[in-house]
Amino acid sequence: MDFYYLLSIFCLIIAVIISVAAQLYISHNYRKYSKKSCEMDINGAETARRILDNNGLNDISINAISGSLTDNYNPGKRSVNLSEKIYSKNSIASVAVAAHECGHAIQDKEGYTFLRMRKAIIPFVNLVSYAGYIAIILGIFFSFIDVVSIGIGVELVILAFQLITLPVEFNASERGLKQIQELGLLTNEEFKGGKKMLKSAALTYVAGVASTLLQILRLVLILASRHRD
Repeated sequence: MDFYYLLSIFCLIIAVIISVAAQLYISHNYRKYSKKSCEMDINGAETARRILDNNGLNDISINAISGSLTDNYNPGKRSVNLSEKIYSKNSIASVAVAAHECGHAIQDKEGYTFLRMRKAIIPFVNLVSYAGYIAIILGIFFSFIDVVSIGIGVELVILAFQLITLPVEFNASERGLKQIQELGLLTNEEFKGGKKMLKSAALTYVAGVASTLLQILRLVLILASRHRD
């Protein structure tokens, strides 16, 4: 078997391991800190309301949504959306996750540069991804379409989006943690747990970048292997 091809398989395996490890790490920390109640006896919805009001964002609504770790901030609808357990449960995880999503709302209010960039390129990323995957499907049936080259192009666009997303997510956590301290929502010991929870969540984005880089390398190796034949 070709050396480049073997190396490409190795890259794929490493990418899968990194992604799975990151998800297991955040799941472990989420389970751990979702079981630990905080002294303030406050849930995610109450946390979000206090932080938003503290930053003059009284018009932003707070909604409960289904799923686990599906929490998000929707700038179009001006809403912080929290998964059911985060929304209603008193826990360190609830406070940390809610604060993080409010961090995005504060970014939006202040016009944080990387958030604006991410919002601006989302339509382009979606278009390239959609068109790229259609081209790949067609390429399976029509040999004149270079599936590997198209795949590299799509992955490069995804990588650019992920690199812009990294500072957005890290900054949102920093803002959220600052608000937790300012409002005294967690004790010093609880704060350490909340910080660890958000750090593990941020690492999933780092893992995403690493996985995409490995996917690009894998496709480049496949392309190099073809050119050698």
